[in-house]
Amino acid sequence: MISSQVLQTAIDELRAITRIDLGVYDLEGRVVATTFQEEEIPEENIRQFVDSVADSQVIQGCHFFKIFHEQMIEYVLISKGSNEDAGMIGKVAVSEIQNLIIAYKERYDKNNFIQNLLLDNLLLVDIYNRAKKLHIDVEVPRIVYMVETKQEKDNNARELLKTLFATRARDFITAVDEKSIIIVRELKQEDGYDEVEEVARMMKDMLNAEAMSTVRIAYGTIVNEIKLVSKSYKEAKMALDVGKIFYSEKSIVAYNTLGIGRLIYQLPIPLCEMFMHEVFGDNIPDSLDEETLVTINKFFENNLNVSETSRQLYVHRNTLVYRLEKLQKSTGLDIRVFDDALTFKIALMVVNYMKYMESQI
Repeated sequence: MISSQVLQTAIDELRAITRIDLGVYDLEGRVVATTFQEEEIPEENIRQFVDSVADSQVIQGCHFFKIFHEQMIEYVLISKGSNEDAGMIGKVAVSEIQNLIIAYKERYDKNNFIQNLLLDNLLLVDIYNRAKKLHIDVEVPRIVYMVETKQEKDNNARELLKTLFATRARDFITAVDEKSIIIVRELKQEDGYDEVEEVARMMKDMLNAEAMSTVRIAYGTIVNEIKLVSKSYKEAKMALDVGKIFYSEKSIVAYNTLGIGRLIYQLPIPLCEMFMHEVFGDNIPDSLDEETLVTINKFFENNLNVSETSRQLYVHRNTLVYRLEKLQKSTGLDIRVFDDALTFKIALMVVNYMKYMESQI
């Protein structure tokens, strides 16, 4: 529950203030944390004390205390010395460690609750009951971010995010797999997507600079009830996948800006294959050379304007027209015509989607 390092720090601080040596042991008599030599207290003495009815006892010149949580013994604390000072400091240490157990258990329970909430593993009544027990507001605006780093289990990135949001006790940083970090962020009532995007940029800049890691960030839509947090999570997850397929140049992707890519992502592969055959027949373009792709993308960016596209590509207008006519001969689509341009744009996105899905098998 609590790491031995945390317990060691707690008793070290008490030892520095009081000069009373302390030790924390598990129920089998094994050392968890101590400020004195481990072998000074026989394991048998600790086990006998655990089995006794006493909550505290002086044994061989030391004060023994049981540390409880929810009426169950968690640890045994030993305060060296049989005088009143050792007994008093022992009681203080017991109180501090019990408070640590409560705090760590609540944090663990909250993390566990958020994970199950994201994965839709809770009944509606359980969501509200557990949220109330854990003192989590149920009707405040929230949004879910997903941060994907190049390395799996990137603990450095996770710790940096915890530092960034250290003052925000109502935000939750967790994970449901090894590939991404999830932030459930509570918003102010007046916050909109401009503020959400600003936080995403701040996270990206910090992780790129401090963790020396290229990250991709996606976020869902703002939800106003805790039961809808899983909806925002699913949207963020979809945005992350759709962004990789159709908007690879973007490092931050919002679910509400996915456009037609979101629709294509939800199509079954057989339907995509049928569409490609209807458009291209048996001459489905497997891949296009870099020059052709750059030309097409720039042409689309300039709203099918030949003059502006040729200017930005630094090519003669006739050269651009030749490239477009060459594409028309190979595909049967003249992307200077809006309907053909729309069909070709969708077809390119479908091809990217099909390749991505094949790579996931």
